Amino acid sequence: MWSSLTSQSVHLNSVKPLKGLDEYRANCVAATRAALNAGAVVRAACPIDAGPLEAAGSVDGLAYVRCPRCRSLYLRDVAPPDAWARAVAEVSRSRHAMNGFHARLTAERAASVYQPKLSWIENTLRLQGRRDSNVLEVAVEPSDFTSLLTASAAVAAVSSAAEAVVSGGGASVDAAVLLEALDRSDDPPRLLNAVHSRLVPGGLIFVTALVATGFDVVSLGFRNRYLYPPDRANCFSLAGLEQLLQGAGFDLLEVSTPGVLDVQIVNSHVEEDPATPLSAFERQLVSSSAAAQSAFQGFLQEHHLSSFARLVGRKRA
Repeated sequence: MWSSLTSQSVHLNSVKPLKGLDEYRANCVAATRAALNAGAVVRAACPIDAGPLEAAGSVDGLAYVRCPRCRSLYLRDVAPPDAWARAVAEVSRSRHAMNGFHARLTAERAASVYQPKLSWIENTLRLQGRRDSNVLEVAVEPSDFTSLLTASAAVAAVSSAAEAVVSGGGASVDAAVLLEALDRSDDPPRLLNAVHSRLVPGGLIFVTALVATGFDVVSLGFRNRYLYPPDRANCFSLAGLEQLLQGAGFDLLEVSTPGVLDVQIVNSHVEEDPATPLSAFERQLVSSSAAAQSAFQGFLQEHHLSSFARLVGRKRA
């Protein structure tokens, strides 16, 4: 199992600026509330080990719970599967609307966010001897990543499917790509089991996720404005993600946290609200030099402490 680092330089304002987030975030919360009107399914047990959960906090009145063993966070109440899928699809459409939060960031995100992910997938497929792979992208349409996958010389064919479609069967594939798909799933084990059934023996799964054990999530807690449902209905710890994938029948080939935005995210929250509660060390960090902050971000990457995680798993024989 390997871990990867990155020296990529990305500015928060060019890919997911805190300013301008509020309208999209409010739409996400409203869609979640509307879905819950169809009936709430209370999650009382951790999806990873089935143990009891404890109250953790709330986002705009929507309760989150925590697993005291793996330290993962979960939205306590989710809607029935059909209603949840509609809510996720609704916020995806709003995200891609011409006047949406992400519309003006499309070009920059393609270069700074999606191209590095594509290179990661291409390089891993090459190293694993899986050229011309048939790839399943587990995503809610429209997906900004589909066209990049389709154009890749490492990929023979791409099928893109929402979670509900994935669970219904289909042709076998060589690899599956889940970019933050586990974060918004109402039933992550079910999703992974469905993906596992679609993969050929030895097939690969690529997962990216926000992690609860990352620096900015730990530092800001529920004041972190990037934590909201349904996009972040689940915020697994890194250890929790590892356990989840292993329990679904995958051997881990890579576990890394190559995130580059943790310190910038904390800085941005402090700029928006100078009274943001921080520890003395965190306060000292955000007032330190750019070189010191960059070095600390490198430390977070190296020691699996960034809030952005990448994992590669291979279907167990």
